[in-house]
Amino acid sequence: MESDVAQAATELPWIMQLLLVDSWYGVSLALFGLAGQSVFMCRMIVQWISSERAKKSVVPTVFWWLSIVGACMLLAYGIMRQDIVIIMAQSFGFIVYGRNLMLIYGGEKEEPIVG
Repeated sequence: MESDVAQAATELPWIMQLLLVDSWYGVSLALFGLAGQSVFMCRMIVQWISSERAKKSVVPTVFWWLSIVGACMLLAYGIMRQDIVIIMAQSFGFIVYGRNLMLIYGGEKEEPIVG
C-alpha cells in the first residue's frame, strides 16, 4: 500500500516531478535557478571559443559580464531558497568580476614613452 506522500507525489504534474518541487512557485524558482546557471555556464563556452580562435588562452570582456549576470541570478536564487551554500558560493565572485571590469574599463593608464 502506497503512503499518502508517495501517492501525492505521483499525482503532481510532470514538471514538478522533474524539478523535485511541489508548487508552481517552486517550478518558477527552479527555472529561474536553471536560467542563472545557464548564463553562468555560457561564460565558459565564450572563453573556450575565444581561446580556440586565438590559439591561446583569452578571457574576453563578455566573460566578466556573464559572470556578474549569472552570479546575480544565482545569488538571488540562493536567497529565495534560503540556501547558505549558494549564497556564500556566489558572494565572493563579485569582487573578482567587478575588479576585472574595473581594470578593463577604468584601470590605470600606461604613461606614454617620451623619447
